Amino acid sequence: MQKITPCLWFNGRVNEALELYKKVFSDFKVKQISHYGEAGPMEPGSIMTAVFEIFGQEFMILNGGPNYHFTEAVSFTIHCKDQHEVDHYWDGLTANGGQESQCGWLKDAFGLSWQIVPDALVELMTRKDPEKGQKVMQAMMQMKKIDIATLEQAYNS
Repeated sequence: MQKITPCLWFNGRVNEALELYKKVFSDFKVKQISHYGEAGPMEPGSIMTAVFEIFGQEFMILNGGPNYHFTEAVSFTIHCKDQHEVDHYWDGLTANGGQESQCGWLKDAFGLSWQIVPDALVELMTRKDPEKGQKVMQAMMQMKKIDIATLEQAYNS
């Protein structure tokens, strides 16, 4: 068991979230599910918590009701080796009500923020030529989903 597990407060739709993450992440696995009983506060038999794992990282979902909502102040970054991975995670997490944002950020259908970051972005921005790195930054600032070819063109311009 890992020392720290992020707990994500959901307002219902826990089953939908688990299904989405199962579709998007190839190594997704549910490790534990607990259900509400008669003592409530949610409907008896509904999921209270679910612990799942993605790429070796544990997360917990708490079906806690409408009291709290996700904000961009907390996001999860997915490091991608190529454009195919960027497209896969972007398309999967924006499906069915997700929202595109700027600079590789998005919200999934449940309002949870993700950053889809290709390794090439970091590599191009941290090379020894700061002027070219600034061109890459300017190109990225114009994007929603990060396009590696456009970043490379900016670097080489």
